[in-house]
Amino acid sequence: MTNGFVPEGSLFGTAENTELTGSEAGLRLARQSERIVEGVAVSCGRDLDLHVDLGAYDGVIPGEETVYTDGGPVKDIAVISRVGKPVCFVVKELTGEGGVKTAVLSRAQAQKRCADGYLSYLRRGDVIDCRVTHTERFGAFADVGCGISALLPVDRISVSRISHASDRLRAGEDLRCVVYRTEHDPLRLFLSLRELLGTWEENAAAFSPGQTVIGIVRGVEPYGVFIELAPNLSGLSEYRSDVEPGDEVAVYIKSIDRTKMKVKLVIVGVRGKAGPAPVKYHVPENVNHIYSFIYSTPECPKLVRTDFT
Repeated sequence: MTNGFVPEGSLFGTAENTELTGSEAGLRLARQSERIVEGVAVSCGRDLDLHVDLGAYDGVIPGEETVYTDGGPVKDIAVISRVGKPVCFVVKELTGEGGVKTAVLSRAQAQKRCADGYLSYLRRGDVIDCRVTHTERFGAFADVGCGISALLPVDRISVSRISHASDRLRAGEDLRCVVYRTEHDPLRLFLSLRELLGTWEENAAAFSPGQTVIGIVRGVEPYGVFIELAPNLSGLSEYRSDVEPGDEVAVYIKSIDRTKMKVKLVIVGVRGKAGPAPVKYHVPENVNHIYSFIYSTPECPKLVRTDFT
């Protein structure tokens, strides 16, 4: 455990977290060292106070300490939805009055430390770890540290277009993303994934004319069917009336044109509905910042580029 500024749930179950939350001595050490630790929220009271399972201690996060809002209102669902899941916190007080041992906790304080000591320093182009919390048609929300959410817009998930973030991502999935935009007062982060999924050339290198491979239908138009071969690579086949977006299909690769960045396909079979596949990154894990991303091939006159400077 370093500074604890990791997606919520990452600390729970680790040996150090178990040691700090599993005994009175551990809780006192966590309080003295101001460490961020985690426990499972087992219930939520009428006043939105969260009760956390800490063994011999009744852990309580008072309603006003459940979420760091930077002055904004707190939605009830933001607190209620934490029941049954790990929550991060710092230990503020340990009491034993009336024979009942109570640990007063603060999730808001842990989140404020994360915002002030980590998230506020992030800049465009920084590559960070995050965890998908839920998906919507317009994008996915990801935990970027201590339960603080950032938005990954649907058009930043991949070059290949999708209609819903769930076409590509699942709740609970760990990701590496690029910080695409930051806002302050209040602090808000916007993420991008497509720059980590490879250029057109890098993706096309995995395929060759004459192959028959599996693809996913992403769009059906009168002039043809758009089929995703990889998140950052799509091709076009002739129109078919028996397919729809989300179908997994077998396709024959007729040609690959690097000058025009076009892949011509022929649908040879329909396999049913496709589900999200594991993310394949084309950026090494030790890269923590990118300055620009050029998707286009050198020969193509159409420039697709992202600058983070």
